[in-house]
Amino acid sequence: MAKNKDVVMSVQGLTKVFKSGILNPEYTVAAKDISFDIEKGKIISLIGESGSGKTTVGKLILKLINPSEGKIIYNGKDISEIKEKEETKQYYRRVQGIFQDPFATFNPLYRVDRVFDLIFDSFDLDYEDKDQAIREALFDVNLNPDRTLGKFPHQLSGGQLQRLLIARALLMDVDVLIADELISMLDASTRIGVLNLLVESCKKHGMAVIFITHDLNLGYYISDHSLIMYKGRLVERGDTKKVYENATHPYTQMLFEAVPEIGERWDPDEEFLPEQVVQDVKEFYQENQGKGFVEIEEEHSVLFSDK
Repeated sequence: MAKNKDVVMSVQGLTKVFKSGILNPEYTVAAKDISFDIEKGKIISLIGESGSGKTTVGKLILKLINPSEGKIIYNGKDISEIKEKEETKQYYRRVQGIFQDPFATFNPLYRVDRVFDLIFDSFDLDYEDKDQAIREALFDVNLNPDRTLGKFPHQLSGGQLQRLLIARALLMDVDVLIADELISMLDASTRIGVLNLLVESCKKHGMAVIFITHDLNLGYYISDHSLIMYKGRLVERGDTKKVYENATHPYTQMLFEAVPEIGERWDPDEEFLPEQVVQDVKEFYQENQGKGFVEIEEEHSVLFSDK
């Protein structure tokens, strides 16, 4: 565990390689040498295009897959050493995930109350009055308990279901919440409400959040720190404002150039060449060979070479 007392989890040199095939196996490096600290009450945006490895990092933290190399330290222990059923249950008591499709999380045959019944049945939650605790958690996420409890999933909107899952995390007093594309399936009018709720819950309860997204605007709006991923590597990381105002890695610069601006119409003649980005990154690494990660300013580091 890192020395900073506010660090609740430390990711150290995390690598995940997937193997496919038996006779002539192929290996895919989904994440390589990922390191960062997760601090209490802070929101980290993990940003990158599809296939960059950000969801793999989330799955590794949630112990849904095992790392090939590296460690995830929680409470002074590498989580890969957590084997016993009771110990695993206690880990999931404090580390939870909310995913992209809220409707896939709920069983359509059961009322939504079941998500609360399950955590009270599975974990030793210290509440004198279970029903009152649930009602208070729902009020915390701006849901009316009388209009929410007893409903089936199809009777609620996607935004309401995501709020229910945040309420579940609050009841469990979660230390680390993995929010993987939390609002990507919600309409625009609902998104801002869920994001504001996440920020408020994070600050009020001291919950740390890993906000996985491909949307730079959302990352800037919500996060204290930003991690930019490209082809399984962290290529730029640090204070969100500094990363956004002084993007240095060629991939990060490309991401910002690709963001449309309000008031400017799309130019149909403008071309985007993915292979040009690959070439720019290659040249950038060759020019800075041997440097590795460099802190270019306080709380802002860039991967200058991948060797």
